[in-house]
Amino acid sequence: MNDVQLRSTVVATLLSIAPEVDAALLSDNRPLRLQVDLDSMDWLNFLIGLSQQLKVEIAESDYGQLVTLKDLLDYLRARLPPATA
Repeated sequence: MNDVQLRSTVVATLLSIAPEVDAALLSDNRPLRLQVDLDSMDWLNFLIGLSQQLKVEIAESDYGQLVTLKDLLDYLRARLPPATA
């Protein structure tokens, strides 16, 4: 999965939780929860959705480091399963 596909998957998952979000306005370096006004349950559902969609385990102990969209993309990219041919 390339970076564009990964970002697209993350944004699509976010929109499934918060359909009112304008994806074009998302900043990579601002806290994501503040940009989209997610409460803790929505944030948890978002992370679970990403985990299921991407087949990536997101450890609860890592939640605190997933603040910005960039943080999230970097974290997921490092843990994506290898592409199958």
